[in-house]
Amino acid sequence: MLGEVEVKKAAEINAPSGGQTEGMIRMNAITDMSDQICGTVMIAKPHTASAVHHHSEEDTIVYAAKGHGAIVSGPNGSKRQELAPGDFALLPAYTEHQEVNDTDEEITWIITRGGSNPIVHNLELWGKT
Repeated sequence: MLGEVEVKKAAEINAPSGGQTEGMIRMNAITDMSDQICGTVMIAKPHTASAVHHHSEEDTIVYAAKGHGAIVSGPNGSKRQELAPGDFALLPAYTEHQEVNDTDEEITWIITRGGSNPIVHNLELWGKT
């Protein structure tokens, strides 16, 4: 049997929800609607950085919709990759990373993950679960 198309209106995506990390506002958009995928919006205020974290068994795709930010990853945060509007990034499951906004403007990223709900596992330090 085929499913029905479900729409989440922009006005319904306006409050922090789901797993949070300091410095970021995460808002659930498409959650608990599929067993295989979910979608969220992440807003980073100017001059903020998330806690070091990973998304457990969920692969993550990031689409940079607005602003210029960076993803820090690698051993002890040794790799920094800049994202500009229109860029995509793939974060494999369990990849430790941090989102960074060093600019004076807000950034907005659209996040898609494997799984019905986003998982955020904050870490004390790089490599310390």
